Amino acid sequence: MQATIITIGDEILIGQIVDTNSVSIAKHLNQAGIVVREKCSIGDTAEAIREGVLRAMQSSQVVILTGGLGPTKDDITKHTLAALFHSTMRYDEAVAIHVEQMLTARGIEFNELNRSQAEVPSCCTVLHNAHGTAPGMWFEEQGCVVISLPGVPFEMEHLMQDEVMPRLKAHFALRQIVHRTLITAGLAESILAKRIEAWEEALPDYLKLAYLPSAGIVRLRLSAYEVEGARVAEEIAAQFAALQQLIPDYVVGFETATVEEQVHQWLIERGETLAVTESCTGGKIASKFTAMAGASAYFLAGLTTYSNEAKTALLGVDPATIATHGAVSEETARAMAEGARRVTGANYAVATTGIAGPTGGSPEKPVGTVWFAVATPEKTVAARHLCGTDRGQVIDRATAYAIRMLRDEMKR
Repeated sequence: MQATIITIGDEILIGQIVDTNSVSIAKHLNQAGIVVREKCSIGDTAEAIREGVLRAMQSSQVVILTGGLGPTKDDITKHTLAALFHSTMRYDEAVAIHVEQMLTARGIEFNELNRSQAEVPSCCTVLHNAHGTAPGMWFEEQGCVVISLPGVPFEMEHLMQDEVMPRLKAHFALRQIVHRTLITAGLAESILAKRIEAWEEALPDYLKLAYLPSAGIVRLRLSAYEVEGARVAEEIAAQFAALQQLIPDYVVGFETATVEEQVHQWLIERGETLAVTESCTGGKIASKFTAMAGASAYFLAGLTTYSNEAKTALLGVDPATIATHGAVSEETARAMAEGARRVTGANYAVATTGIAGPTGGSPEKPVGTVWFAVATPEKTVAARHLCGTDRGQVIDRATAYAIRMLRDEMKR
């Protein structure tokens, strides 16, 4: 069973708003065993809507549109669909009563524009929108179901939950889609792929592996489509158990697990404490930890020692160290981490110092150069890493690398 999602609106195409509707719809469909074949955004024209729907119907049994159902002249979706399916319009009294009651409660006049919300194609089944004035519409044509929903996200979401998904499950005999994701950290995608190559090649044909890299981690997702869910879930669990034996030092957890969550849990369980001193990452490492409930049990301080003077005044870094080796150096990173641990009394301290760009680089230290240090009760370790050339990318990658470096030291 395949579906196409079409979001309608010039505001999407020009980047004025972000399309979150297709993400939500795709999650609902996937959970029900319907494979999303395609997602696309189109403009507010009858031609674009007509062509988009007809093309989608050629390859999908379910087509879901959002947008263009308001009361103003630029909202043309329902009239376009009526023409496409050779239907007249009718006045739905139940919709009219609902719209009038909603507007009256908000002190808004029920005028001709609002009254037009009750006009729907005669061939559609009206989907009650309890949270808005534009009803959803369900069409059945040539073996396909075409569903039109409001573009307002919370209205669309309620219609998907309350109207669309129950009807789709009743209309089609659906089988399950099963996904499970293992989170890894510490191996680049290409190196990870080589390390697990034999395991991947031995997977059953019906299991599909996807590599999903992002800053500091690689997600490995196993998927099976239109299957018997319980049996396949057991097989995926067994496959991931075998994989964990191959790369035990690089597994973080499953689904939405993060490296910082793993460190967070270890610190709480062990009763240990953490301090962070950041230069180029500007407080982002600290924010990763303090965003988690319970961080007060271990997080002592986050110092953004951006200037050389701050490194000296707050952390006790010797000015001669900076003068001799530079602010972006192994020696300075080590001194920062050890200073943060000393002044806060933390068990662990993490330091970053680097060149986020876009200026400030040199042949010896190009933009993206970052030095990291982790001070522990036993030792201080340091590492240099090139984190890219875009400022945001450098900060994100450096943040991820620093947390992973802390995790590796806590494991030992």
